[in-house]
Amino acid sequence: MSQLDFRNLPEERLSTTDEHGDHVNIIPAEVSGYWKNKRRIMHIFLIFVLFALPWIEINGEQALLFNIPDRVFNFFGLIFFAHDAPKVFFILGGGALVLALVTALWGRVWCGWACPQTVFIETIFRGIETLLLGNRQKQVKFYKQEMNFKKLLLLSTKWGLFLFLSLIISHTLVAYFVGRENLFHMMSAPPAESWTVFVIMAFITGVILFDFGWFREQFCIIMCPYGRFQSVLMDESSKTVTYDYNRGEPRGKKSDPNAGDCVDCFKCVSVCPTGIDIRRGQQLECIACTRCIDACDEIMTKLNRPKGLIRYASINDLKKIPSKLLSPRIIGYGVLLLAIIVGATIAIGGRTDLAIHVTRTKNSPFQIVEEKGQKFVLNQFSVNIKNQSHKPHKLIARIQNSPAHAELIFPLQNLTVDTKKSQRAPFFIRTKAEAFNEMKDIRVKVEIIDYDSKVIYKTRELKIAGPYPQS
Repeated sequence: MSQLDFRNLPEERLSTTDEHGDHVNIIPAEVSGYWKNKRRIMHIFLIFVLFALPWIEINGEQALLFNIPDRVFNFFGLIFFAHDAPKVFFILGGGALVLALVTALWGRVWCGWACPQTVFIETIFRGIETLLLGNRQKQVKFYKQEMNFKKLLLLSTKWGLFLFLSLIISHTLVAYFVGRENLFHMMSAPPAESWTVFVIMAFITGVILFDFGWFREQFCIIMCPYGRFQSVLMDESSKTVTYDYNRGEPRGKKSDPNAGDCVDCFKCVSVCPTGIDIRRGQQLECIACTRCIDACDEIMTKLNRPKGLIRYASINDLKKIPSKLLSPRIIGYGVLLLAIIVGATIAIGGRTDLAIHVTRTKNSPFQIVEEKGQKFVLNQFSVNIKNQSHKPHKLIARIQNSPAHAELIFPLQNLTVDTKKSQRAPFFIRTKAEAFNEMKDIRVKVEIIDYDSKVIYKTRELKIAGPYPQS
Protein backbone atom coordinates (compact mmCIF):
# COMPACT_ATOMS: atom_id res chain seq x y z
CA MET A 1 0.00 0.00 0.00
CA SER A 2 1.66 3.23 -1.17
CA GLN A 3 1.86 6.06 1.35
CA LEU A 4 1.55 9.81 0.85
CA ASP A 5 4.84 11.69 0.66
CA PHE A 6 3.62 14.93 2.23
CA ARG A 7 6.92 16.70 1.49
CA ASN A 8 6.52 16.23 -2.24
CA LEU A 9 2.85 16.88 -2.95
CA PRO A 10 1.98 17.09 -6.65
CA GLU A 11 0.33 20.19 -8.05
CA GLU A 12 -0.92 18.61 -11.27
CA ARG A 13 -3.06 15.91 -9.65
CA LEU A 14 -4.83 14.99 -6.41
CA SER A 15 -2.47 14.33 -3.54
CA THR A 16 -4.39 11.11 -2.87
CA THR A 17 -3.32 9.57 -6.19
CA ASP A 18 0.09 8.61 -7.58
CA GLU A 19 1.41 9.19 -11.09
CA HIS A 20 -0.58 6.18 -12.33
CA GLY A 21 -3.85 7.38 -10.83
CA ASP A 22 -3.83 4.72 -8.08
CA HIS A 23 -4.98 5.58 -4.59
CA VAL A 24 -2.35 6.75 -2.13
CA ASN A 25 -3.14 5.94 1.48
CA ILE A 26 -3.28 8.94 3.83
CA ILE A 27 -2.39 8.38 7.47
CA PRO A 28 -2.56 11.78 9.17
CA ALA A 29 -0.33 12.40 12.15
CA GLU A 30 -1.88 12.91 15.55
CA VAL A 31 -2.48 16.45 16.71
CA SER A 32 -3.64 18.11 19.92
CA GLY A 33 -4.67 21.59 20.81
CA TYR A 34 -7.50 24.04 21.32
CA TRP A 35 -9.47 23.26 18.16
CA LYS A 36 -9.00 19.51 18.49
CA ASN A 37 -10.54 19.63 21.97
CA LYS A 38 -13.49 21.70 20.75
CA ARG A 39 -14.13 19.37 17.83
CA ARG A 40 -13.89 16.29 20.03
CA ILE A 41 -16.61 17.66 22.29
CA MET A 42 -18.79 18.44 19.25
CA HIS A 43 -18.22 15.01 17.69
CA ILE A 44 -18.99 13.12 20.90
CA PHE A 45 -22.17 15.16 21.33
CA LEU A 46 -23.31 14.43 17.76
CA ILE A 47 -22.59 10.71 18.11
CA PHE A 48 -24.56 10.66 21.36
CA VAL A 49 -27.50 12.41 19.68
CA LEU A 50 -27.50 9.96 16.76
CA PHE A 51 -27.64 6.91 19.01
CA ALA A 52 -29.93 8.45 21.63
CA LEU A 53 -32.72 9.82 19.42
CA PRO A 54 -34.36 6.43 18.70
CA TRP A 55 -34.71 5.97 22.47
CA ILE A 56 -36.18 9.39 23.21
CA GLU A 57 -39.97 9.58 23.36
CA ILE A 58 -42.16 12.66 23.07
CA ASN A 59 -45.88 12.20 23.79
CA GLY A 60 -45.32 8.45 23.84
CA GLU A 61 -43.83 8.40 20.32
CA GLN A 62 -40.27 8.02 19.06
CA ALA A 63 -38.87 11.55 18.79
CA LEU A 64 -37.65 11.13 15.21
CA LEU A 65 -39.23 8.51 12.96
CA PHE A 66 -39.62 8.40 9.19
CA ASN A 67 -42.22 5.69 8.60
CA ILE A 68 -42.10 5.68 4.80
CA PRO A 69 -44.39 2.63 4.17
CA ASP A 70 -47.20 4.23 6.21
CA ARG A 71 -46.19 7.76 5.11
CA VAL A 72 -46.15 8.96 8.71
CA PHE A 73 -43.30 11.00 10.16
CA ASN A 74 -42.59 11.92 13.77
CA PHE A 75 -40.60 15.11 14.20
CA PHE A 76 -39.98 16.01 17.84
CA GLY A 77 -43.58 15.81 18.97
CA LEU A 78 -45.16 16.70 15.63
CA ILE A 79 -46.78 14.13 13.35
CA PHE A 80 -46.61 14.70 9.62
CA PHE A 81 -48.36 12.77 6.87
CA ALA A 82 -47.89 12.59 3.12
CA HIS A 83 -50.27 15.51 2.60
CA ASP A 84 -48.01 17.59 4.87
CA ALA A 85 -45.24 17.60 2.26
CA PRO A 86 -45.42 21.40 1.87
CA LYS A 87 -44.81 21.75 5.61
CA VAL A 88 -41.86 19.36 5.44
CA PHE A 89 -40.47 21.61 2.70
CA PHE A 90 -40.11 24.39 5.26
CA ILE A 91 -37.97 22.13 7.46
CA LEU A 92 -35.77 20.95 4.60
CA GLY A 93 -35.55 24.41 3.08
CA GLY A 94 -34.68 25.92 6.45
CA GLY A 95 -31.90 23.37 6.93
CA ALA A 96 -30.48 24.11 3.49
CA LEU A 97 -30.52 27.85 4.16
CA VAL A 98 -28.86 27.42 7.55
CA LEU A 99 -26.10 25.46 5.82
CA ALA A 100 -25.78 28.16 3.15
CA LEU A 101 -25.62 30.91 5.78
CA VAL A 102 -23.03 29.06 7.87
CA THR A 103 -20.95 28.41 4.75
CA ALA A 104 -21.08 32.07 3.75
CA LEU A 105 -19.85 33.02 7.21
CA TRP A 106 -17.30 30.31 8.04
CA GLY A 107 -16.70 28.30 4.88
CA ARG A 108 -16.77 24.52 4.92
CA VAL A 109 -17.23 24.31 8.68
CA TRP A 110 -19.99 21.68 8.28
CA CYS A 111 -17.50 19.19 6.82
CA GLY A 112 -14.97 19.48 9.61
CA TRP A 113 -17.31 19.81 12.56
CA ALA A 114 -20.62 18.06 11.90
CA CYS A 115 -20.49 15.84 8.79
CA PRO A 116 -21.03 12.17 9.78
CA GLN A 117 -18.13 11.24 7.50
CA THR A 118 -15.70 13.31 9.55
CA VAL A 119 -17.33 12.65 12.92
CA PHE A 120 -17.13 8.86 12.76
CA ILE A 121 -13.80 8.57 10.95
CA GLU A 122 -11.93 11.03 13.14
CA THR A 123 -13.48 10.09 16.47
CA ILE A 124 -13.95 6.32 16.19
CA PHE A 125 -12.39 4.63 13.16
CA ARG A 126 -9.01 6.39 13.28
CA GLY A 127 -9.04 5.96 17.04
CA ILE A 128 -9.29 2.19 16.62
CA GLU A 129 -6.40 2.22 14.15
CA THR A 130 -4.24 4.24 16.54
CA LEU A 131 -5.12 1.94 19.43
CA LEU A 132 -4.26 -1.22 17.49
CA LEU A 133 -1.43 -0.08 15.22
CA GLY A 134 0.09 2.94 16.96
CA ASN A 135 0.88 6.43 15.71
CA ARG A 136 1.48 7.49 12.12
CA GLN A 137 5.10 6.34 11.98
CA LYS A 138 4.20 2.90 13.33
CA GLN A 139 1.28 2.57 10.93
CA VAL A 140 3.42 3.46 7.91
CA LYS A 141 5.97 0.84 9.00
CA PHE A 142 3.21 -1.70 9.67
CA TYR A 143 1.66 -1.41 6.20
CA LYS A 144 5.07 -1.66 4.49
CA GLN A 145 6.12 -4.88 6.20
CA GLU A 146 5.52 -8.30 4.68
CA MET A 147 2.40 -10.22 5.62
CA ASN A 148 2.85 -12.42 8.67
CA PHE A 149 0.63 -13.88 11.37
CA LYS A 150 0.80 -10.80 13.60
CA LYS A 151 -0.06 -8.45 10.74
CA LEU A 152 -2.90 -10.69 9.62
CA LEU A 153 -4.24 -10.85 13.18
CA LEU A 154 -4.13 -7.06 13.61
CA LEU A 155 -5.75 -6.44 10.22
CA SER A 156 -8.47 -8.98 10.97
CA THR A 157 -9.09 -7.39 14.37
CA LYS A 158 -9.24 -3.92 12.84
CA TRP A 159 -11.69 -4.86 10.11
CA GLY A 160 -13.71 -6.99 12.53
CA LEU A 161 -14.18 -3.97 14.80
CA PHE A 162 -14.96 -1.81 11.76
CA LEU A 163 -17.64 -4.30 10.70
CA PHE A 164 -19.10 -4.39 14.22
CA LEU A 165 -19.29 -0.60 14.36
CA SER A 166 -20.78 -0.44 10.87
CA LEU A 167 -23.50 -2.87 11.95
CA ILE A 168 -24.31 -0.75 15.00
CA ILE A 169 -24.50 2.42 12.91
CA SER A 170 -26.61 0.80 10.18
CA HIS A 171 -29.07 -0.69 12.70
CA THR A 172 -29.38 2.72 14.36
CA LEU A 173 -30.15 4.34 11.01
CA VAL A 174 -32.75 1.65 10.25
CA ALA A 175 -34.39 2.40 13.61
CA TYR A 176 -35.15 5.89 12.33
CA PHE A 177 -37.29 4.37 9.56
CA VAL A 178 -38.92 1.29 11.13
CA GLY A 179 -38.92 2.25 14.83
CA ARG A 180 -36.79 0.70 17.54
CA GLU A 181 -39.47 -1.78 18.64
CA ASN A 182 -39.94 -3.10 15.13
CA LEU A 183 -36.17 -3.24 14.74
CA PHE A 184 -35.78 -5.43 17.84
CA HIS A 185 -38.47 -7.76 16.52
CA MET A 186 -36.76 -7.97 13.12
CA MET A 187 -33.39 -8.68 14.75
CA SER A 188 -34.82 -11.62 16.70
CA ALA A 189 -36.82 -13.02 13.77
CA PRO A 190 -35.49 -14.81 10.68
CA PRO A 191 -34.36 -12.42 7.89
CA ALA A 192 -37.02 -13.87 5.58
CA GLU A 193 -39.76 -12.21 7.69
CA SER A 194 -38.40 -8.74 6.86
CA TRP A 195 -36.33 -9.44 3.79
CA THR A 196 -36.46 -5.93 2.36
CA VAL A 197 -35.29 -4.25 5.55
CA PHE A 198 -32.58 -6.90 5.98
CA VAL A 199 -31.19 -6.21 2.50
CA ILE A 200 -31.28 -2.45 3.10
CA MET A 201 -29.48 -2.88 6.43
CA ALA A 202 -26.82 -5.10 4.84
CA PHE A 203 -26.32 -2.59 2.02
CA ILE A 204 -25.94 0.33 4.45
CA THR A 205 -23.47 -1.71 6.52
CA GLY A 206 -21.40 -2.43 3.42
CA VAL A 207 -21.39 1.21 2.35
CA ILE A 208 -20.37 2.41 5.82
CA LEU A 209 -17.64 -0.22 6.11
CA PHE A 210 -16.26 0.63 2.67
CA ASP A 211 -16.48 4.39 3.15
CA PHE A 212 -15.32 4.81 6.76
CA GLY A 213 -12.82 1.96 6.58
CA TRP A 214 -11.09 2.60 3.24
CA PHE A 215 -12.63 5.20 0.89
CA ARG A 216 -12.57 8.00 3.48
CA GLU A 217 -11.14 11.27 2.13
CA GLN A 218 -11.85 10.15 -1.43
CA PHE A 219 -15.54 10.66 -0.78
CA CYS A 220 -14.92 14.25 0.32
CA ILE A 221 -12.69 14.98 -2.66
CA ILE A 222 -14.40 13.02 -5.44
CA MET A 223 -18.06 12.45 -4.60
CA CYS A 224 -19.33 15.00 -2.07
CA PRO A 225 -21.37 17.67 -3.91
CA TYR A 226 -21.08 20.17 -1.07
CA GLY A 227 -17.41 20.75 -1.79
CA ARG A 228 -18.30 21.63 -5.37
CA PHE A 229 -20.81 24.38 -4.69
CA GLN A 230 -19.33 25.85 -1.51
CA SER A 231 -17.41 28.38 -3.61
CA VAL A 232 -20.74 29.70 -4.88
CA LEU A 233 -21.89 30.32 -1.30
CA MET A 234 -18.69 32.03 -0.16
CA ASP A 235 -17.14 35.39 -0.92
CA GLU A 236 -13.93 37.17 0.08
CA SER A 237 -15.40 38.06 3.48
CA SER A 238 -16.10 34.41 4.42
CA LYS A 239 -13.82 33.21 7.19
CA THR A 240 -12.23 29.83 6.63
CA VAL A 241 -9.06 27.96 7.59
CA THR A 242 -6.36 30.08 5.95
CA TYR A 243 -2.57 30.36 5.87
CA ASP A 244 -1.33 33.93 6.43
CA TYR A 245 1.15 34.27 3.57
CA ASN A 246 1.95 37.86 4.58
CA ARG A 247 3.42 36.64 7.81
CA GLY A 248 4.70 33.24 6.71
CA GLU A 249 6.52 34.03 3.47
CA PRO A 250 9.26 33.71 2.48
CA ARG A 251 9.76 30.42 4.25
CA GLY A 252 13.06 29.67 5.88
CA LYS A 253 14.87 28.56 8.98
CA LYS A 254 14.47 30.19 12.34
CA SER A 255 17.99 31.57 12.13
CA ASP A 256 17.32 33.39 8.84
CA PRO A 257 16.45 37.04 9.68
CA ASN A 258 14.85 37.60 6.26
CA ALA A 259 12.54 34.58 6.45
CA GLY A 260 8.91 34.63 7.47
CA ASP A 261 7.42 32.72 10.37
CA CYS A 262 6.85 29.53 8.35
CA VAL A 263 9.85 27.22 8.85
CA ASP A 264 8.65 24.70 6.26
CA CYS A 265 8.24 21.94 8.85
CA PHE A 266 5.35 20.35 6.91
CA LYS A 267 3.55 19.70 10.18
CA CYS A 268 0.36 21.23 8.78
CA VAL A 269 0.52 18.85 5.81
CA SER A 270 1.29 15.72 7.82
CA VAL A 271 -1.83 16.13 9.99
CA CYS A 272 -4.22 16.90 7.10
CA PRO A 273 -6.80 14.10 6.58
CA THR A 274 -7.19 14.97 2.88
CA GLY A 275 -3.47 15.34 2.21
CA ILE A 276 -3.34 18.97 1.08
CA ASP A 277 -0.91 21.79 1.75
CA ILE A 278 -2.97 24.61 3.24
CA ARG A 279 -0.19 27.03 2.33
CA ARG A 280 -1.21 26.80 -1.33
CA GLY A 281 -4.37 28.76 -0.63
CA GLN A 282 -8.01 27.78 -0.46
CA GLN A 283 -8.62 24.38 -2.03
CA LEU A 284 -11.66 22.27 -2.75
CA GLU A 285 -10.17 19.35 -0.79
CA CYS A 286 -9.97 21.34 2.48
CA ILE A 287 -12.70 20.24 4.90
CA ALA A 288 -11.93 22.95 7.51
CA CYS A 289 -11.12 20.40 10.19
CA THR A 290 -8.67 22.87 11.89
CA ARG A 291 -6.05 20.15 12.45
CA CYS A 292 -3.48 22.30 10.63
CA ILE A 293 -4.24 25.23 12.94
CA ASP A 294 -3.40 23.20 16.05
CA ALA A 295 -0.31 21.72 14.40
CA CYS A 296 1.03 25.12 13.37
CA ASP A 297 0.22 26.71 16.72
CA GLU A 298 2.21 23.94 18.41
CA ILE A 299 5.27 24.74 16.28
CA MET A 300 4.87 28.51 16.79
CA THR A 301 4.74 27.97 20.55
CA LYS A 302 7.98 25.98 20.45
CA LEU A 303 9.60 28.75 18.38
CA ASN A 304 8.32 31.48 20.74
CA ARG A 305 6.35 33.08 17.91
CA PRO A 306 2.74 34.26 17.95
CA LYS A 307 0.07 31.71 17.16
CA GLY A 308 -2.29 32.16 14.24
CA LEU A 309 -0.02 31.68 11.24
CA ILE A 310 -2.81 29.35 10.16
CA ARG A 311 -6.16 30.49 11.51
CA TYR A 312 -9.76 31.30 10.67
CA ALA A 313 -9.51 34.33 8.40
CA SER A 314 -11.00 35.68 5.20
CA ILE A 315 -9.30 36.70 1.98
CA ASN A 316 -10.08 40.30 2.87
CA ASP A 317 -8.39 39.84 6.25
CA LEU A 318 -5.17 38.78 4.52
CA LYS A 319 -5.45 41.73 2.14
CA LYS A 320 -5.97 44.08 5.11
CA ILE A 321 -9.43 44.96 3.78
CA PRO A 322 -12.18 45.31 6.43
CA SER A 323 -14.59 42.40 6.14
CA LYS A 324 -18.29 43.14 5.99
CA LEU A 325 -20.16 40.95 8.43
CA LEU A 326 -23.50 41.95 6.90
CA SER A 327 -22.66 41.61 3.24
CA PRO A 328 -25.48 41.46 0.64
CA ARG A 329 -24.98 37.70 0.47
CA ILE A 330 -25.38 37.25 4.23
CA ILE A 331 -28.38 39.57 4.32
CA GLY A 332 -29.99 37.65 1.45
CA TYR A 333 -29.54 34.29 3.14
CA GLY A 334 -30.77 35.75 6.42
CA VAL A 335 -33.92 37.21 4.86
CA LEU A 336 -34.73 33.92 3.11
CA LEU A 337 -34.13 31.98 6.32
CA LEU A 338 -36.38 34.36 8.25
CA ALA A 339 -39.10 33.90 5.60
CA ILE A 340 -38.76 30.12 5.94
CA ILE A 341 -39.04 30.34 9.73
CA VAL A 342 -42.13 32.57 9.54
CA GLY A 343 -43.72 30.32 6.92
CA ALA A 344 -42.98 27.20 8.98
CA THR A 345 -44.40 28.81 12.11
CA ILE A 346 -47.62 29.72 10.33
CA ALA A 347 -47.96 26.38 8.54
CA ILE A 348 -47.14 24.17 11.50
CA GLY A 349 -48.92 26.40 14.01
CA GLY A 350 -52.10 26.17 11.95
CA ARG A 351 -52.21 22.38 12.07
CA THR A 352 -55.00 20.81 14.10
CA ASP A 353 -55.14 17.47 15.85
CA LEU A 354 -57.74 16.32 13.36
CA ALA A 355 -57.81 16.96 9.62
CA ILE A 356 -61.53 16.82 8.77
CA HIS A 357 -63.09 17.08 5.32
CA VAL A 358 -66.82 16.91 4.63
CA THR A 359 -67.82 16.14 1.05
CA ARG A 360 -70.99 15.29 -0.85
CA THR A 361 -71.14 11.77 -2.22
CA LYS A 362 -70.92 11.26 -5.96
CA ASN A 363 -74.31 9.60 -6.44
CA SER A 364 -77.55 11.50 -7.12
CA PRO A 365 -77.71 14.96 -5.45
CA PHE A 366 -80.70 13.98 -3.36
CA GLN A 367 -83.31 11.30 -2.87
CA ILE A 368 -86.98 11.60 -2.02
CA VAL A 369 -88.25 8.99 0.43
CA GLU A 370 -91.62 8.52 2.08
CA GLU A 371 -92.06 7.57 5.70
CA LYS A 372 -95.47 7.14 7.32
CA GLY A 373 -97.15 9.08 4.57
CA GLN A 374 -94.75 12.02 4.74
CA LYS A 375 -92.10 12.83 2.14
CA PHE A 376 -88.52 13.63 3.05
CA VAL A 377 -85.47 14.71 1.04
CA LEU A 378 -82.20 12.90 1.79
CA ASN A 379 -78.78 14.39 1.05
CA GLN A 380 -75.84 12.04 1.53
CA PHE A 381 -72.39 13.25 2.63
CA SER A 382 -69.24 11.68 3.99
CA VAL A 383 -66.74 12.87 6.56
CA ASN A 384 -63.07 11.99 6.20
CA ILE A 385 -61.01 12.32 9.38
CA LYS A 386 -57.25 11.93 9.81
CA ASN A 387 -55.98 11.84 13.36
CA GLN A 388 -52.75 13.87 13.51
CA SER A 389 -52.43 13.72 17.30
CA HIS A 390 -50.90 11.29 19.78
CA LYS A 391 -54.18 9.97 21.17
CA PRO A 392 -57.41 8.46 19.78
CA HIS A 393 -60.47 10.65 19.37
CA LYS A 394 -64.15 9.72 19.70
CA LEU A 395 -66.33 12.01 17.59
CA ILE A 396 -69.98 12.69 16.88
CA ALA A 397 -71.75 14.95 14.36
CA ARG A 398 -74.64 17.32 14.90
CA ILE A 399 -76.54 20.11 13.13
CA GLN A 400 -76.41 23.64 14.45
CA ASN A 401 -79.77 25.50 14.45
CA SER A 402 -81.28 24.33 11.16
CA PRO A 403 -83.89 26.77 9.76
CA ALA A 404 -85.68 24.00 7.89
CA HIS A 405 -85.79 21.57 10.81
CA ALA A 406 -83.23 19.39 9.05
CA GLU A 407 -82.19 16.22 10.82
CA LEU A 408 -78.74 14.62 10.74
CA ILE A 409 -78.67 10.84 10.51
CA PHE A 410 -75.32 9.38 11.53
CA PRO A 411 -75.29 5.58 11.12
CA LEU A 412 -72.57 5.25 13.77
CA GLN A 413 -73.32 6.23 17.33
CA ASN A 414 -69.81 7.70 17.44
CA LEU A 415 -66.70 7.56 15.33
CA THR A 416 -63.41 6.55 16.96
CA VAL A 417 -60.24 7.47 15.09
CA ASP A 418 -56.98 5.99 16.38
CA THR A 419 -53.76 7.98 16.40
CA LYS A 420 -52.08 8.32 12.99
CA LYS A 421 -55.11 6.66 11.37
CA SER A 422 -57.81 7.82 8.96
CA GLN A 423 -61.52 7.07 9.04
CA ARG A 424 -64.32 7.72 6.59
CA ALA A 425 -67.98 7.63 7.58
CA PRO A 426 -71.18 8.48 5.66
CA PHE A 427 -74.03 10.53 7.07
CA PHE A 428 -77.38 11.87 5.83
CA ILE A 429 -79.25 15.10 6.23
CA ARG A 430 -83.00 14.56 6.11
CA THR A 431 -85.31 17.50 5.35
CA LYS A 432 -89.08 17.64 5.01
CA ALA A 433 -90.03 17.93 1.34
CA GLU A 434 -92.53 20.67 2.07
CA ALA A 435 -89.71 22.92 3.25
CA PHE A 436 -88.55 23.29 -0.36
CA ASN A 437 -91.86 24.89 -1.28
CA GLU A 438 -91.25 27.65 1.22
CA MET A 439 -87.51 28.25 0.87
CA LYS A 440 -85.33 28.77 -2.20
CA ASP A 441 -82.03 28.08 -0.47
CA ILE A 442 -81.56 25.73 2.47
CA ARG A 443 -78.22 25.62 4.20
CA VAL A 444 -77.26 23.87 7.41
CA LYS A 445 -74.17 23.97 9.57
CA VAL A 446 -72.75 20.61 10.54
CA GLU A 447 -70.43 20.34 13.53
CA ILE A 448 -67.94 17.55 14.26
CA ILE A 449 -67.38 17.53 18.00
CA ASP A 450 -65.51 15.48 20.57
CA TYR A 451 -67.76 12.96 22.24
CA ASP A 452 -66.30 13.50 25.72
CA SER A 453 -65.05 17.09 25.89
CA LYS A 454 -67.63 18.52 23.43
CA VAL A 455 -64.84 20.49 21.73
CA ILE A 456 -65.88 21.55 18.21
CA TYR A 457 -63.23 20.42 15.71
CA LYS A 458 -65.01 21.31 12.49
CA THR A 459 -67.94 23.45 11.41
CA ARG A 460 -69.02 23.17 7.79
CA GLU A 461 -71.95 24.90 6.09
CA LEU A 462 -73.64 22.58 3.59
CA LYS A 463 -76.10 23.50 0.87
CA ILE A 464 -79.03 21.10 0.79
CA ALA A 465 -80.05 19.89 -2.64
CA GLY A 466 -83.74 19.27 -3.29
CA PRO A 467 -86.86 19.97 -5.41
CA TYR A 468 -86.74 23.76 -5.17
CA PRO A 469 -89.60 25.56 -6.98
CA GLN A 470 -88.77 26.82 -10.48
CA SER A 471 -88.62 30.62 -10.67
